[in-house]
Amino acid sequence: MDSNRAVDGWSALADDTRRAIVSRLAEGPLAVGRLAVGLPVTRSAVSQHLKILKDAGLVSEQAAGTRRIYRLNPTAVAALRDQLDVFWRRALESYAEVVDPANQERS
Repeated sequence: MDSNRAVDGWSALADDTRRAIVSRLAEGPLAVGRLAVGLPVTRSAVSQHLKILKDAGLVSEQAAGTRRIYRLNPTAVAALRDQLDVFWRRALESYAEVVDPANQERS
């Protein structure tokens, strides 16, 4: 996953509706109609959100007759998680330096 796509992934997840779609797809592949159930937007709007998620590389689609089935791209999601793990580790290291500055001098 290139750096531009990583930025697009985080930007795509900045929207509440897209996060809800990703959350539902984390449970398994779904068609647009099933994804739209319970969301505060139209089926057409869900399709537009899915396009953004697809463009960011977070979601893929597969034809199943006349329907399109959407699923998360596990590689792209794993890349975002890896980035988040780096942010988290750096934050914890910074916190440790503030709590115990002497610990840094010993390292």
